[in-house]
Amino acid sequence: MGRPSNTEERRQQIVAGLLRVMAERGYEGASVAAIAKAAGLAPGLVHYHFKDKQEILLTLAEQLAARVHERVASRLARVKGGDARAKVDAFLDAFLATGADADPHAVASWVTISAEAIRQPEVRAIYEKVVRTDIAQLEELVAAVTGKRRAPAVAAGLFAAIQGYFVLAASVPGLVPPGSAASTVKRMAAGLLDTAQGSEES
Repeated sequence: MGRPSNTEERRQQIVAGLLRVMAERGYEGASVAAIAKAAGLAPGLVHYHFKDKQEILLTLAEQLAARVHERVASRLARVKGGDARAKVDAFLDAFLATGADADPHAVASWVTISAEAIRQPEVRAIYEKVVRTDIAQLEELVAAVTGKRRAPAVAAGLFAAIQGYFVLAASVPGLVPPGSAASTVKRMAAGLLDTAQGSEES
């Protein structure tokens, strides 16, 4: 695999700069000058590689989604055999668990992206595509436990809990005890899966 081009490296620096600044100041507070400073580049280079701040945001949204999808795939690959419940837990862990691959800046930035999705149609298009893909995958995993009829409601509920934890962690630092989100949502999942599975069988 060849070395990334100078242009790719610069674009990655700029996207990483937005990630850092946006996690601390939000999207409105992420000026091009602040992004350039965080990236260690001159502001002119930001304008050279991206037409505007929104283009950087859209690139960041796509990259954050790709990171999470890699994390989900990695966690699912660790599940032995066809343990359907363990796969649901692995999905939840991928989104919420702490560890070497956890990134609080990414969580804070994703919350900001979700807010910008309400205001900007271009951001909404990417955000909606990512969320629909994630929920569809979770729904498929849940359906293997509960059957298809109840899977949409259970998957939507669990995904809403994930997003809620993201908002709390980003908006009110220190409110969510470290490591508690994944264990709590997994307990919620167990209750929902048991109830849904029972209703499918009856």
